[in-house]
Amino acid sequence: MEAIEPQSLKKRPLDLFSPLDQQLAHPDSESKKIRVNYKVNAEYGGIQESIAQPQTKNSATKNQSQEPGLALLPGPSMPSRGSSRNFSTSSLMERMESKWPRPDWHAPWKNYRVISGHLGWVTSIAVDPSNTWFATGSADRTIKIWDLATGVLKLTLTGHIQQVRALAISNKHTYMFSAADDKQVKCWDLEQNKVIRSYHGHLSGVYCLSIHPDNNNMLVTGGRDSVCRVWDIRKQTQIHALGHDNTVCSVFTTETDPYQVVTGSHDSTIKMWDVRYYGKTLLTTLTNHKKSVRAMAPHPKQRAFASASADNIKKFTLPKGQFCQNMLSQHKTIINALAVNEEGVMVSGGDNGSMWFWDWKSGHNFQQLQTIVQPGSLDSEAGIYALTYDITGTRLISCEADKTIKMWKQDQNATQETHPLNFRPPKDIRRF
Repeated sequence: MEAIEPQSLKKRPLDLFSPLDQQLAHPDSESKKIRVNYKVNAEYGGIQESIAQPQTKNSATKNQSQEPGLALLPGPSMPSRGSSRNFSTSSLMERMESKWPRPDWHAPWKNYRVISGHLGWVTSIAVDPSNTWFATGSADRTIKIWDLATGVLKLTLTGHIQQVRALAISNKHTYMFSAADDKQVKCWDLEQNKVIRSYHGHLSGVYCLSIHPDNNNMLVTGGRDSVCRVWDIRKQTQIHALGHDNTVCSVFTTETDPYQVVTGSHDSTIKMWDVRYYGKTLLTTLTNHKKSVRAMAPHPKQRAFASASADNIKKFTLPKGQFCQNMLSQHKTIINALAVNEEGVMVSGGDNGSMWFWDWKSGHNFQQLQTIVQPGSLDSEAGIYALTYDITGTRLISCEADKTIKMWKQDQNATQETHPLNFRPPKDIRRF
């Protein structure tokens, strides 16, 4: 008696149309081949190519001895269930290197000194060009001069009636300039330790100032009256008034472009001005930021600068202001201070006491620090208001809301093995 195949393709039509009840169909060898081939391909078709090997003579003879009825017929290939990727194509694909610059390795920074002496928030700092002392301004209305090597207080200057917002020291004269919330800009003679000139014209507090590094007769100040004013130092007269729509809180000039002034404002714009020939010209307005531009820092060697806002830190070229790139991470706080040294280490200080260190070339954030408030202060007083490097770029000084001045340096014992560089290029430009 022949074997009955109940799952034959002819079973259902016979059940429907056969005149005899319970009549079963005869086995169909062709339908059985198709069914077996489909099951084998569904189970093993996706991995057949990856594990296929040249058949030996023994396997060839063994296959010849198999029943011809169960030989595998070509059927539809099924992808593997684990991955939808074609293994043969991916193994042959050439892996392209990222065009994003790889960051240089930098040693981590650590705190080595805490200086106390001010009675209010320390909001401004300037380092002497001789790299022997530095000055700090505070909300206690005083300016203090400290020894850079030992941190010992050398002198205290009084004269402002509100908090001191900005300081700058001339590299050709024994002059120091200070700006405060009392609308005054003062010129101090450090040989006599007294004010010799005052510059009147701002209608509200003065938040930032800068001396031109090449033309020491030009002083630039910006304040809450939404105006950046250019002064003649000797004549004590205002030369230009450069306007914004909101508070001007950051300004700088560069030695390579002697007549260019760059201003950043709370109106989220950066304006680049040409002030030559006793006439002002607005070169360009950068609208890349969406929040207030509270800090800017030019690179000491390259013709470029960085600007910091609550949305991101961005790099631009000088003198045209072309956008270069964003930093690869977001500081995610109000950034009050920014500084860059010659080795390409940029540091940003936040309103929450965080300090992030960046590689200038790639924008990689290689270290994050959280400042510790001095005993007796509130945790909410962990804010950083000013940052600067010394002339050599090996020491970093921070001015903070807990009335202290902290000094930082690189860890000399750190190596690339103890602190490896954990860098991943951005995914969206990996192949472009």
